Amino acid sequence: MQTTTLSFTNLHNYGDLFANMLRARHETFIQQAKWDLPQADGMEYDQYDTPASRWIAVHEFGEVLAGIRLTPTTTKCGIYSYMIRDAQRGLLDSIPSDLLFEEAPVAPHVWESSRIFVSHRVPAKIRMRVQMNLINEMTLSARALGATSVIGLIPEKGPRWGRRVGLDIDVIGRVMDIGGANNACIRINLSNKLH
Repeated sequence: MQTTTLSFTNLHNYGDLFANMLRARHETFIQQAKWDLPQADGMEYDQYDTPASRWIAVHEFGEVLAGIRLTPTTTKCGIYSYMIRDAQRGLLDSIPSDLLFEEAPVAPHVWESSRIFVSHRVPAKIRMRVQMNLINEMTLSARALGATSVIGLIPEKGPRWGRRVGLDIDVIGRVMDIGGANNACIRINLSNKLH
């Protein structure tokens, strides 16, 4: 099992890994969760898949087992910035605009995690290992990018799981139903545990 952080500058070094990650996202979010998202050639994508983002993939023998997208909160592309902020600004119909208790941050030391998934194909006996590899690489990559915190919109029970695996998590928004599941915004503090 390998874990790789992809960017537009290194995609060429990893063959089909990026396309396979977008295919795994398609299977997870469009086929399994039934979300109405942009797609092409069996791949899911959106306006936040830009050169500013990074993608973390846990993979084995060409199959993507899990993934996360990291996006700087300082990014801009046309009218868009990053998902949580754009939802707060009323640009995304599928996410309530009152998702945060405070104004969405715009700072070089804060990154957003989104499109977090673990494939339904991952067997239960290795699921925790896959999740740990994903979270570890996200933490290392975010810190390497200068982040002291990462914000995200995750299932309501995610903070409890995150704390069990050693993450310092604060809930920063209300619980809300999105696509039939309860979710809330969280902040992962990366400055406490630097090793």
